Amino acid sequence: MAGWGSFLSGLTFFFGFFCLISFPAEAAIRKYQFDIQVKNVSRLCHAKQIVTVNGRFPGSTIYVREGDRVLVNVTNHAQYNMSIHWHGLKQYRNGWADGPAYVTQCPIQTGNSYTYDFNVTGQRGTLWWHAHILWLRATVYGAIVIMPKQGTPFPFPQPAREFEILLGEWWNTDVEAVVNEGTNLGLPPNMSDAHTINGKPGPLFPCSEKHTFAMEVEPGKTYLLRIINAALNDELFFGIAGHNLTVVEVDAVYTKPFTASAILVAPGQTTNVLVQANQVPSRYFMATRPFMDAPIPVDNKTATGILQYKGIPNTVLPVLPQLPASNDTAFALSYNKKLRSLNSANFPANVPLKVDRNLFYTIGLGKDSCPTCVNGTRMLASLNNISFVMPEVGLLQAHYFNIKRVFRTDFPDRPPTPFNYTGVPLTANLGTSVGTRLSKIAFNSTVELVLQDTNLLTVESHPFHLHGYNFFVVGTGIGNFNPAKDPAKYNLVDPMERNTVGVPTGGWTAIRFRADNPGVWFMHCHLELHTGWGLKTAFVVEDGPGQDQSVLPPPKDLPPC
Repeated sequence: MAGWGSFLSGLTFFFGFFCLISFPAEAAIRKYQFDIQVKNVSRLCHAKQIVTVNGRFPGSTIYVREGDRVLVNVTNHAQYNMSIHWHGLKQYRNGWADGPAYVTQCPIQTGNSYTYDFNVTGQRGTLWWHAHILWLRATVYGAIVIMPKQGTPFPFPQPAREFEILLGEWWNTDVEAVVNEGTNLGLPPNMSDAHTINGKPGPLFPCSEKHTFAMEVEPGKTYLLRIINAALNDELFFGIAGHNLTVVEVDAVYTKPFTASAILVAPGQTTNVLVQANQVPSRYFMATRPFMDAPIPVDNKTATGILQYKGIPNTVLPVLPQLPASNDTAFALSYNKKLRSLNSANFPANVPLKVDRNLFYTIGLGKDSCPTCVNGTRMLASLNNISFVMPEVGLLQAHYFNIKRVFRTDFPDRPPTPFNYTGVPLTANLGTSVGTRLSKIAFNSTVELVLQDTNLLTVESHPFHLHGYNFFVVGTGIGNFNPAKDPAKYNLVDPMERNTVGVPTGGWTAIRFRADNPGVWFMHCHLELHTGWGLKTAFVVEDGPGQDQSVLPPPKDLPPC
């Protein structure tokens, strides 16, 4: 592969890590050291302290091959408790390495260490890692690049070089202080002050000339961009002026290639695109800005980077791309409809055709009494009228060791009271309760889950992430899901397989998966704002009868609660 030499040499650049950088045919062990450190960083004419991994923002990329074993020792030097989630890695039988705080582990306390030990099995492509506690993933995140097994080519033209593109958000003040202020007031926290591309907002922002990501290309060559939406609360459009993007993978699953002028990536999602350097040599802006088609305020500013042809001087002014309008629902629906699994002989789409368990979850926003808050209320969010309360003991630990009174397994399969979910706006919370309630799923059973947006307070798009699994997105629509008619329109041939899916504003999405990974697996909206309000739950997938169908024993250095 043409970019393989530069890939290997690039590994040595990522100081702060140690890693075996030879790639034998057999599986290797990749070792990394993550030091959680506080560092002074300046953006948008503001300097502040942020939490980082090894002093880098964003954090360094983890490079592995399919089949490798990965050991990441995390040492926490910051004042906050910490946990790291390896977003999209299935962690078969090994929830102990999944990382969400108080779900699969208690967090790593200040001054302590924990080693995440996991195998990369049956996956290749772009995933990412991020903090999974508080709002610390605002600055604690990085890419995971999984190369195919030796001798296995990409199912698309080999690129000359690869670039990781991480889209994020920036607050001028301390993020945790912003969140705490909102919580105390009972109001949504202040929105971010900028979006970023690889931690840099670009020259459209003040004091940002030197805080601009640039990638150099040569005419006639093709490049692979590994794009990750690490933003906390915004779905994002991304495009490059004058250049089309050919989508070839999402969430580390190959797609049927298609070309678009811009792409849409929800928080938690990854998208690989090919870009041909086939335009007049010059400088072109790449840009990202939010998609929001509900009456909700967002940080509507555009972050930019630069695609620069080799030999073109920096004095040439770049051209801006024409991104879709921020409320372009038609583009969003059309784009997502084009996403199809490759479904080839080597990469089949094994969609469950028979369903053992049908689940229907309504997504609701609401208000709860809060005598100390500004309006006497605080925001909460719910699934099937249940706003999830995080425990003080890891749910997986409670399940594995049979610790009582940590959670209940009576999460309802459907809402307690059916209503016109997307009808006129409703201000009532329909009796929302709070609690730590999970759903128990039989091992190896097939599950269909319909996620239904509602107009409780307002309709809104919600990107949902399921830990421990990929799932197939078999259907989606606007309005209320109709169980008598909508399943007939499902795509059961080549639906997109992924780990994070957007539920459209005022609509529904149906997913299917086989529950073949025992343990406790978190499912939540990947808008950090909504997760904090309780828009989350978890599945307890029971052990199977086989010797290799039960949860592995916990590691000896599991963080104490």
